[in-house]
Amino acid sequence: MINPRHYDRTDRLLLGISRALQTAHETFGAAHTQSKPGAARAFPAAGVGEAALSAPERRQAGRYMRVNHVGEVCAQALYRSQAMTARDPRLRARMQQAAHEEADHLAWCERRMQELGARKSLLNPLWWLGAFTIGGAAGLVGDRWNLGFVAETERQVVAHLESHLGKLPTKDARSRAVVAQMKQDENAHAEAALAAGAAELPPPVKRLMKLAAKGMTATAYWV
Repeated sequence: MINPRHYDRTDRLLLGISRALQTAHETFGAAHTQSKPGAARAFPAAGVGEAALSAPERRQAGRYMRVNHVGEVCAQALYRSQAMTARDPRLRARMQQAAHEEADHLAWCERRMQELGARKSLLNPLWWLGAFTIGGAAGLVGDRWNLGFVAETERQVVAHLESHLGKLPTKDARSRAVVAQMKQDENAHAEAALAAGAAELPPPVKRLMKLAAKGMTATAYWV
């Protein structure tokens, strides 16, 4: 067996694509099905009782959790493609570990959506492909920019999750527990990227990222 340390860039690229496609299949499968993914960590709302939500409240909470689920679909694609194109083996390992941690978020969001009777976004394959392409491009620019993209992405995700804590029904403690734990984890990812030497992205790039995220969340809320 060839030692992975001896893989050249082409070997790593092909291996990365193979792993990414496997992750994509595990992440959403068919757009219309509800799979039951597992998580390495305990469900944040495991000890929280289910509130008596009205139909509109349940529908609203389900839509916000669908938006969060789409964000985690994108996170899987981003981290997998960024790991694939990272030059430093330590950064590559960091990205792969982050993808594993984000898989917990994906599982938590999907479980909560099932509890609320919400469906996945019908556009998940498109979200995944777009994020995979963007993440790969960020990685090709260089490792410091790769980390910078992670840091800025996670900053924006933290702000997005904070806004959801203000929009979810107040009595929906189960959804709020999931979102609060996700926010804590995403903030830790941003801090880790900064500590590892992330470059500060130019303001126009940050604005473009915010615009793209706004379009994605607005669409995923409904579709």
